Amino acid sequence: MRYIIELDMIQTIGIAVIFLILGIKLKKKTKLLQKYCIPNPVIGGIIFSVISLILRYLKIVEFKFDTTLQNFFLIMFFTSIGFNASFKLLKKGGIKLVHFLFVAVLLIFFQNGVALIVGKFLNINPLIALMTGSTSMTGGHGTSIAISESIQIDELKTIAIAAATFGTVIGSLIGPPLGKKLIQKYDLKSNDKVDDEVKEDDTIHELDEEKFAKAFFILLLSMSTGTILNIWFKKIGLQLPVYIGPMFIAAIIRNLFDILYKEIPMKEIQILESISLSLFLSVALISLKLWQLFDLAGPLSVLLLAQIITIYVFIRYITFNIMGGNFDAAVISAGHMGFGMGATPNALANMKSINEEFGYSKLAFLVVPIVGALFIDFFNITIITFFIQYFG
Repeated sequence: MRYIIELDMIQTIGIAVIFLILGIKLKKKTKLLQKYCIPNPVIGGIIFSVISLILRYLKIVEFKFDTTLQNFFLIMFFTSIGFNASFKLLKKGGIKLVHFLFVAVLLIFFQNGVALIVGKFLNINPLIALMTGSTSMTGGHGTSIAISESIQIDELKTIAIAAATFGTVIGSLIGPPLGKKLIQKYDLKSNDKVDDEVKEDDTIHELDEEKFAKAFFILLLSMSTGTILNIWFKKIGLQLPVYIGPMFIAAIIRNLFDILYKEIPMKEIQILESISLSLFLSVALISLKLWQLFDLAGPLSVLLLAQIITIYVFIRYITFNIMGGNFDAAVISAGHMGFGMGATPNALANMKSINEEFGYSKLAFLVVPIVGALFIDFFNITIITFFIQYFG
């Protein structure tokens, strides 16, 4: 008989932090992990998930987590991203935003097309096959649950969640190595003419308690105000991710500060951005149910393998080249692998891992969060609905 251990949100974040620290330590001591730029939260999270899988398989113990704080840190992360969206930076990234949105939307068509073609070859219900397409790959867990619950097929939700879980893990594992491979193969260098705000220099910036408190309070106020904006979105019929409202509010505040020439504590906000991303991913990854992957039947495994190959080849040759074939394009490709197979936070973690080793890409951290957080869900859900209506 299996013993169930239920952890509340405080205990859950405690376990997440322990394995995040373990991931940091192991990466520092393991050349293989450094070689492939695997993000710290992924290392620790997968270790715990494997332990959890073994304990469950042996019928010793099963863990149940309260992931409330996962959502909190997710919203905090995207709110902090909103503060990066000044019009000054947006003007510089304008045409590249259009290019990246184009390739992201094009990948959605490829994902669904491949799912239907392979599904037909395997004689699988088209609706089941589509759950392994952009629903779970570009859409992640949120879109997977939303779409699968709207269709009256019992096993659809389980299939979609398992596929999204699979995509989240694989996207994090192969995204950074892809970016690193492109950078090394073409000998690419970071040559951003960065603004003073984001320029890396040798100056030691001491943390100021007042500024740090101000940054934290601004983030919390933006998050809470953004939830009110989300209510308005729902009233006019827009079903958007919970972090969209706070992100919009943060962008508005940032630009108001710019217009009024008021100082905003960006360095402190960026620290909170990094912390919240690590904690969100850590909680998400320790709560992975790896046995969902083993529950996939043979044909579903073939469908997912087809997605990996399609997405990898697409990003390697189409995303990389359309985005310029340079250092920025390599970092963006690593990021596209993250949210093209699961979630925008994974994309940011992939890019951060690359930048830690090879240098900063201002363009990548501008276009990927904006497309991944603000635009792609709208296009993805619209395209999925089209495929379900005409091919389901």
